[in-house]
Amino acid sequence: MSTDLMPNRYRPGESDLPRRESELIARRDEVLGASYRLQYRRPVHFVRGEGMWLYDPDGRAYLDFYNNVPSLGHCHPEVNAAMAEQAGRISANTRYLEPKLIDYAERLVDTFPSELDRVVFTCTGSESNDLALRIARFASGNEGVIVSTYAYHGTSAATAAVSPNLGDAVKLSPFVRMVSLPGPAGVPEAQAADFFEKQIRSAIVDLNRRGIGVAALLIDSIFSSDGVWVDPPGFIASGVAAVREAGGLVIADEVQPGFGRTGAHMWGFERHGIVPDLVTLGKPMGNGFPIGAVVGRKAPMEQFGATSRYSNTFAGNTVGIATADAVLTILQRDQIPQKALAMSQRLRAGLEKIAQQPYGVRAIRNAGLFFGVDIGPEGTPAASRRAMALDVVDAMRDDGVLVSTTGANEDSLKVRPPLVCQAEHVDLFLAAMERALIKVAG
Repeated sequence: MSTDLMPNRYRPGESDLPRRESELIARRDEVLGASYRLQYRRPVHFVRGEGMWLYDPDGRAYLDFYNNVPSLGHCHPEVNAAMAEQAGRISANTRYLEPKLIDYAERLVDTFPSELDRVVFTCTGSESNDLALRIARFASGNEGVIVSTYAYHGTSAATAAVSPNLGDAVKLSPFVRMVSLPGPAGVPEAQAADFFEKQIRSAIVDLNRRGIGVAALLIDSIFSSDGVWVDPPGFIASGVAAVREAGGLVIADEVQPGFGRTGAHMWGFERHGIVPDLVTLGKPMGNGFPIGAVVGRKAPMEQFGATSRYSNTFAGNTVGIATADAVLTILQRDQIPQKALAMSQRLRAGLEKIAQQPYGVRAIRNAGLFFGVDIGPEGTPAASRRAMALDVVDAMRDDGVLVSTTGANEDSLKVRPPLVCQAEHVDLFLAAMERALIKVAG
């Protein structure tokens, strides 16, 4: 795997930039840590957002088809109003009695299968996965964690150690085993479930042989960092059963596929017909406000909580709860997942039409409004496909439309617009993508 963890990024000297942006980058480099990156060859500079749009200092609008964090669109007025109203009253933690905390917890849990009836609040998806791993290890008595080959699950020390997507420079825990997915391995869909189960069982055998045992299978049910490998629905089920047979827990990382992103279901794991033991939530939960959660079965939650204390000052704070409550209200009231599903069908049809042209679209995969679009003709060297995908991303950025790349070779476009996108936004995106493909291919 490459150590260039963000190939779609700014590199000094690669692009001519206006003085305003050049000076801002110079100041940034003088004070920020070296781990930061700027996206796109020509960095974008935004001063405000509204709905599907981001605006630069000159008032130019950019259509956002990449940002799944503000799932209800940038600066949603009802969400902002709920946030401000609560901030104007009190911001307090979970150690005080607060009815809104319980109200929201009950509403959130009600969106899950009945087996998942407990929730603990966090601040971020990384923190959620970190806590879920602690619970799984405590409840199982084991240490081993199984993840997909290019998974990303967070930035804390514990979650980075189970995130192979972070590259060779970030060392994985010796208790981690990676499993390949059937799609990237070229396995036909009819054999996908057997392939995945065999991978899981092999990992379990190795963990047991080394006296580690399996604590958890940790999966993003849309496998976004692996390249958005979503089909066939249910292919993970037999692997999930194997983990449970071995005494491990199943953790569904719903930070990206959750909250209606897949359209047909509120939660991505539902596409696969499974009920995990723990579910981790993050970014879209507060439309960008930092709040997350772990939702789980009562038994492991109580087993962990009986001897381990978990709370922190900001996790489940009253401002975050008010914000998250507004997000859930709007999602349900306005039938956002159902509308997102309709837009995903329009987007899929448009992409398939583009793929019929000799522009180099190799494959299209999606679950609801989360797409992976492979760029580069079959038989093209991997480096050329990757370069083409990056050129398409930057051509679209110059045209005022934002996307990025994903997958092991970074040759798949990652397309995940806010769930409030409308037909006109889909059509604008498709037109810009076709122009970019023609430019790059020509």
